[in-house]
Amino acid sequence: MKYYSLNDKSHRVSFEEAVIKGLAPGKALYFPEELPKLPSEFFDKLNNLSKEEIAFEAIKPFIGTEIDDDSLKKIIQETLDFDFPVVNVTKNINTLELFHGPTLAFKDVGARFMAGCLGYFVKKNNLGKITVLVATSGDTGGAVANGFLGVDGIDVVILYPKGKVSEIQEKQLTTLGQNITALEVDGNFDDCQDMVKKAFSDTEISEKCQLTSANSINVARWLPQMFYYFLAYKQLAGKDQKLAFSVPSGNFGNICAGMLAKKMGLPISHFIAANNENDVVTRYLNSEYYEPKESVQTISNAMDVGNPSNFVRILELFEHEFSNLSQELSSFSFSDEETRQAIKTVEKETNYVMDPHGAVGYLGLQEYLKKNPDVVGTFLETAHPVKFLETVEEVIEKKIKIPQKIKETMARKKEVVEVSNYKDLKTFLLK
Repeated sequence: MKYYSLNDKSHRVSFEEAVIKGLAPGKALYFPEELPKLPSEFFDKLNNLSKEEIAFEAIKPFIGTEIDDDSLKKIIQETLDFDFPVVNVTKNINTLELFHGPTLAFKDVGARFMAGCLGYFVKKNNLGKITVLVATSGDTGGAVANGFLGVDGIDVVILYPKGKVSEIQEKQLTTLGQNITALEVDGNFDDCQDMVKKAFSDTEISEKCQLTSANSINVARWLPQMFYYFLAYKQLAGKDQKLAFSVPSGNFGNICAGMLAKKMGLPISHFIAANNENDVVTRYLNSEYYEPKESVQTISNAMDVGNPSNFVRILELFEHEFSNLSQELSSFSFSDEETRQAIKTVEKETNYVMDPHGAVGYLGLQEYLKKNPDVVGTFLETAHPVKFLETVEEVIEKKIKIPQKIKETMARKKEVVEVSNYKDLKTFLLK
């Protein structure tokens, strides 16, 4: 499998090169040259396969022989060594809980898989020191830090917006030490992401550092997110029913991976991109006009993205045909007040506690079901509510039990490097 640049289809690289480089020239994203179709027999035997076997069959076509089967199976096993339960919340509404990993967020899967792949390539080819440069709006930083902690030959530099992540999220990415460094940026997530992209195209940096990214712009972070959808499908009863997934969407890597899984043959009827007040895709699907805007801060901060990088991959999946895309993707936007009300109502009526991102996903699904009552819907609960402790406890007026590993994280000392602009980042990297 080769990967081409979305800015220049003649520029093609191997999976290994795409993982190591992160971005194509000109800050472009890589995209697989083929969309493999899984055989019908695979879906017929899905109930008899382990989650590791399912993941191997799904990801293998995208990697080919670049990672030997035994090593790939080991990477997958280490990536998926926790549960992904589908939980019924109300009639026709389920949630897929993606917060049972080490940092209590869905991004553990992509971060761990990428760490395994990059570590494999570094060791196999004696690549020397590689610096993973990543921007986070919340959960990515902690997941990447945990996934790459102690991996030989790899340093990790994480940029996050000052005062715009929760206290637990901040501690998860600023307290590990070793090969992990956190940069606290005086700005928002889009500023962090722009600085990362600029660094990749800076020849002065590239001459002295081997940079790669662990955001979902990297194919090894983006692709394994399809695992969730296969694992959820296996658990959902009545495979002849129409299934819809509502995905809290910020940078759009997660939902893009789900839509890729559908292209590979996974029987999903529809996707809902659930937005907070950062509604660029909602507005696009209503107007056919795509206009990025500066992000605004919300209580579902991991979705505070005004220019989602992965949406161009969704457009590529549908060959930039708006009519085809709009048939398979809906999008709705919700305010913080609507999000709080959803958390409160669902907890009161069902005793199920959602985090703010899951709540936005729930609202998106609820909105879609109004006109599609025959659909069985699942929203993604992408983070444990404890990661947004203050917000959730204030809304439900109850205390949330704090897991022991979070207590241990909160007790550690925060260590950061403060940066104000790209010049500061460049100076740090060149040191």
